[in-house]
Amino acid sequence: MHGTDGSIRRGTVVWKLVAHGFVVALAALLSLAGMHGQAAAARVSHAAAQSAETSDADAGPVVSQKGASPRLAGRYFVDFRSRTAATYGHAFLWYGRLNDQGKVGKIEVAGLHPATDNPVPYLLGHIIPVPAETGKSYGDLDEQYLTASYRVYLNEADARRVFAYIKHKQATSPVWHAGIVNCTGFIADIAGYMGLRTPPTATWMYPDVMVNALKNANNGRQEIVLAAGR
Repeated sequence: MHGTDGSIRRGTVVWKLVAHGFVVALAALLSLAGMHGQAAAARVSHAAAQSAETSDADAGPVVSQKGASPRLAGRYFVDFRSRTAATYGHAFLWYGRLNDQGKVGKIEVAGLHPATDNPVPYLLGHIIPVPAETGKSYGDLDEQYLTASYRVYLNEADARRVFAYIKHKQATSPVWHAGIVNCTGFIADIAGYMGLRTPPTATWMYPDVMVNALKNANNGRQEIVLAAGR
């Protein structure tokens, strides 16, 4: 009888530990979902505010910057960038051509991220692949969120090939997974196509760490010439 009571008590303790663990895990998920819910709400209002700053869909968004470099006027570029987010950040690209004042004007934005602002697919994307989008996301145009940047310049012919490859990557990247098919891996693949040295563990790096590692691996090189056959 005493042995039976002991087994019951041990079973009760185990059950309480399991239940406690489930509650802690659920609370963590709800907290993360709450952060993304707030971020999603901010996205909606911010998107509305930005609509007046956006040109027609084919031209891409307009970015206003204080700095200018007249010697770079008209140059084609790809800018590997990272920014803050509700969790560990996001890596993406700006690409296009500087205006006559050497400033960034109308650009294209490319980056791999879940296809919705709903936090559930984002959470699931840490376990299984989820549907992805590859265009502009909230915060990509805002300098105050920027954590790292590495810009390189190309001639017109090479720029056309790189821009076409970026479009190809966007068209052939239907899913996102936090540890396998993610934003850092997406931009690292494009950097590799351009002939840049890329971190071997890019997919597993934080966005700002990856962008800075990319810049360091190439010694801050700014002029890119594609190899023949690209």
